[in-house]
Amino acid sequence: MDEHLEEDDRTVLAGLTDAPPHKKAYSYSQQLRTESSTSYKRHQIRKHSLDETEILSSQPSNDYSSDEEDFYPYSTTTSINTTASGGGCGSCRMGIASGSMSDHHEDYHLNLSQKINDLGLGDGGALDESRDLPQLPLPEFMAAGGGVGMFKVPIRAAVHPARPSCLELRPHPLRETQGGKFLRTIVCTETQLWAGQESGVRVWNLSDAYLPGTGIGGRARRGDEDAAPFHEAVNTSPTICMKVDLGSKLIWSGHKDGKIRSWKMDQNYSIDAPFKEGLSWQAHRGPVLSLAVSSYGDLWTGSEGGFIKVWPWESIEKSLSLSAEERRMAALLVERSSIDLRSQVTVNGVCNISSSDVKCLLSDNVRAKIWAAGSLSFSLWDARTRELLKVFNMDGQIENRVDMSSVQEQAVDDEMNVKFVAKSKKEKSQSSFLQRSRNAIMGAADAVRRVATRGAGAFVEDTKRTEAIVLAEDGMIWCGCSNGLLVQWDGNGNRLQEMNRLSNSVLCFCTHGSRIWVGYASGMVQVLDIEGNLIAGWVAHNGPVIKLVIGNGYIFSLASHGGIRGWNISSPGPIDSILGPALAEKKDTYMRFKNIKILVGTWNVGQGRATHDALMSWLGSAVKDVDIVVVGLQEVEMGAGFLAMSAAKETVGLEGSSVGQWWQDHIGKALDEGSTFERTGSRQLAALLIAIWVRKALRTHVGDLDVGAVACGLGRAIGNKGGVGLRLRVYDRIMCFVNCHFAAHLEAVNRRNADFNHIFRTMTFTRSTNLLQGAAGMLPYLFLSCSLVFSTYLFWLLYYSGFPWILSIAAGVSSSSQMLRGTNAVPIKPDEGKPDLAEADLIIFTGDFNYRLFGITYDEARDFVSQRCFDWLREKDQLRAEMKAGKVFQGMREALIRFPPTYKFEKGKPGLGGYDSGEKKRIPAWCDRVLYRDNRGTQTEGCSVECPVVASIVQYEARMDVTESDHKPVRCKLNVDIAHVDRSVRRQEFGKILKSNGEIRACLEALCFVPETTINIDQIVLQNQDNYSLKITNKSGEDLAFFQILCEGQFTIKEDKPASDYCPRGSLGFPRWLEVTPAAGMIKPDEVAEISVRHEEFYKLDERVDGIPQSWWSEDTRDKEVILLVVVKGGCSTKTKTHRISVWHRFSGSSCRIDQKGNNSR
Repeated sequence: MDEHLEEDDRTVLAGLTDAPPHKKAYSYSQQLRTESSTSYKRHQIRKHSLDETEILSSQPSNDYSSDEEDFYPYSTTTSINTTASGGGCGSCRMGIASGSMSDHHEDYHLNLSQKINDLGLGDGGALDESRDLPQLPLPEFMAAGGGVGMFKVPIRAAVHPARPSCLELRPHPLRETQGGKFLRTIVCTETQLWAGQESGVRVWNLSDAYLPGTGIGGRARRGDEDAAPFHEAVNTSPTICMKVDLGSKLIWSGHKDGKIRSWKMDQNYSIDAPFKEGLSWQAHRGPVLSLAVSSYGDLWTGSEGGFIKVWPWESIEKSLSLSAEERRMAALLVERSSIDLRSQVTVNGVCNISSSDVKCLLSDNVRAKIWAAGSLSFSLWDARTRELLKVFNMDGQIENRVDMSSVQEQAVDDEMNVKFVAKSKKEKSQSSFLQRSRNAIMGAADAVRRVATRGAGAFVEDTKRTEAIVLAEDGMIWCGCSNGLLVQWDGNGNRLQEMNRLSNSVLCFCTHGSRIWVGYASGMVQVLDIEGNLIAGWVAHNGPVIKLVIGNGYIFSLASHGGIRGWNISSPGPIDSILGPALAEKKDTYMRFKNIKILVGTWNVGQGRATHDALMSWLGSAVKDVDIVVVGLQEVEMGAGFLAMSAAKETVGLEGSSVGQWWQDHIGKALDEGSTFERTGSRQLAALLIAIWVRKALRTHVGDLDVGAVACGLGRAIGNKGGVGLRLRVYDRIMCFVNCHFAAHLEAVNRRNADFNHIFRTMTFTRSTNLLQGAAGMLPYLFLSCSLVFSTYLFWLLYYSGFPWILSIAAGVSSSSQMLRGTNAVPIKPDEGKPDLAEADLIIFTGDFNYRLFGITYDEARDFVSQRCFDWLREKDQLRAEMKAGKVFQGMREALIRFPPTYKFEKGKPGLGGYDSGEKKRIPAWCDRVLYRDNRGTQTEGCSVECPVVASIVQYEARMDVTESDHKPVRCKLNVDIAHVDRSVRRQEFGKILKSNGEIRACLEALCFVPETTINIDQIVLQNQDNYSLKITNKSGEDLAFFQILCEGQFTIKEDKPASDYCPRGSLGFPRWLEVTPAAGMIKPDEVAEISVRHEEFYKLDERVDGIPQSWWSEDTRDKEVILLVVVKGGCSTKTKTHRISVWHRFSGSSCRIDQKGNNSR
């Protein structure tokens, strides 16, 4: 054997005594109880054989590895002198420097208690009293290869260095706190930000944006403790879409119940009582998916099945004028005024517009048109006449086709399924038992693949689904697709250009001046110029950005988790370079520090069950001071049938088993679940199970649980090997826990390394509740079919076809599962090349890694275990060698192992004599391990805002008294320091800096600049379809000017009577007799924009809706006056300038009472 040993190893063995140790015929547990009261005086350390107890009269052993540069004791290290290298073997002696006992509280009582702990033989009795002693950090071994690539520690700071400073109006709330209150959309004015949620709406007054939150126990519910003060409305059906109506000073909201509701802006809100809705009516049978207000004040709504309705402003205006007591009549009046556009373009049952859901409605106020966007096509409408102008697809090709409804497609599928079943019954007598088995299982697997693909929306042609649409300030239309494609259109629906700035789904847009903001599913926000050129981009949220709006000098972004952040309208810019460092200097005022303890347990249960006493010994005896318990189990349930069925269930988004539930329930009893701990979540992949419990006192600060699973079995498809993971937020820091089972056998080191690499790279965390959303209607039937086929015919399939064949089917099914989960999952990582695990602040890997001892025989391993020569055995540990070479678990840490190898034992046989003594005589090995990585970039780095999570291991042991499996359970307790931000206090500091910093105030004043513009006239008279050319001149020689023309209101002129009050239309729209084109646009420096102001006859005296004549044209015979507002701003202005123009519409022959000025060009 010497030929295989290195020089250091020979030195270790040379220090071993040749004299056989004295043996006593006592059982191990008896000897410990006998000597526990006297051993402290004798200062002896025990050495044990595999079969019986032997006590050696020697000095306390030093279990530190001779390779001291590979591990790091976290406590202050004492001076250590040994008479022979090798530490734990033979007559090793440890000298302690003078004064070290008092300085470091190192006495022999503590040393022996630690040694007893190391043996892992606690039974909940006298031995476990040692756990009440102070727990010092254990020395650790750190793997090479960390700090680079995907193993690089994520960057953290008080102010994120890679993005502009932001106003956190509503910090990221934990998902578990938002049941029924998730925010789905937002709209903004200059004074308020409104949000639509699952139970109604809420509103923030932007004047209160910098005020602190109410804190835990305040008026706000859990999840809104740190949000700026807000007000909520009464509970309603979930809000899906919202629209600002400045003309009516209302917020319109569309809801899941098909109703439209109005909410009054800038009202006085009560602190104690929710505010109520105004006018509301039933608009659609299905949910209201989209809203738009046209250039003429009409309200357009879109719903499922391609239904588009128009609600004329005249009816809405009349209903709004009614009193609260007449609300029912008002709703009925509006409901009966609707115009169903789909029915108008349907002739002889043929409809020219798509039957897909109307996801977006856009009012093109430049040309008075309405864009209706489905997933794959657009319809373009005239806002005045409500006539269909054009139907075209994403490629710009005009479509004139009849869309087959999804109902018809489903009917065809059902018919074919019936034929298939009928045919199977007809051929029943002709098929053999086995052949029918094969046909059934192959058919079920194929059906699962098809439904998983369809449910995931993974059709190739769907990669260009329209997700968002916006009108840019220069009059161009931009739409974003699910594949990240950005497409530019002109106002007539002609495709101009396309580009792809990020290969991630575009979810929202907003525009202001010369900039376009794009929100992506990855959490990224990009800033483009009006030509589509990229200006900047940053990670705005750690979840999809679902809405962007502008108001009060901010771009507000809403993430899918409900967080709202405000970005300065000029970001990135000079303000950010000043604000960021100033806010970072204030970190001491808003940084908080917490300490928690995490207990991680791993056990390969070998398809067995555990007694309550075993679970108490393993977990229950160690949770007195623990805040979070994470348990990983392997081989919960095995067998070909179970593994194949698990693969099929994973395909359709189902996971878990009754056995897995049994384990969770019984572990919960050991942890006193219900009164002390709360089960937070779990994930099972076939034989692998991970579950987490959180102490109730900490539950308020823990949430956002996501799960992940990666199969590493046959074909990377079967879950007998692989990993399951949980990700959650603790004090706003991301922690990931992964339970793994790697490839077995001594020689499979490279396979084990590959398993880790595959899991680390590919594990994607998603919400487990989302897995069944696709193809929900057919999943129960498919799963039932698969279950019956697998359970009834599995034996015959295995008998005739063999195990590999059935696993090949399951592998094919599992591949569909990977596709389903992959397409449904929305990754939160902004860097697509970086795995989810790499973004965590704390990663803990646990499980049966299956790394063995190499270069050693079975008898030699037994002998060294009996001598407790763990330092020498560690040098023969495959995992340690691979970590040292940087091939696996790069940059991760493990406490120095001081317990016997945990594999392989004979079930039911207690003590160290239970090691495998059968025919195979498997060499004992440390298969069951716990490793971690925190935020530290260097070994000495402490907990700070830049290194917010610092962990150390205070307990690492195996429970050798548990005999229910061929593995011993292992537990590891970590002490974790966390630095987190009090986001309410930071928002206050943000506001103080904005108000007090002179440089920032100067920058904000510069943003108020508006280019100088002039108009050629301020009074216009129109009669008999006159047309007048209004000219707007940009006097600035350098800056772009952007204009928009609105209608402040109109009043009817009556003879010998004073003028009545102005009556604005919805969204300050134009009266129907007035046509202004273009009503918005861009003016280059020193150039002139010409706008046509035209009187247009619009009589339709026979127009009726539901038998009710429309009366808005009845006033057209009287003279009217409207006030046009020409609103001008710069490319990045926070202020505007307004020109007012009076426009007369004359029907009478009386002379005009105003004199026209300027040069009339007709």
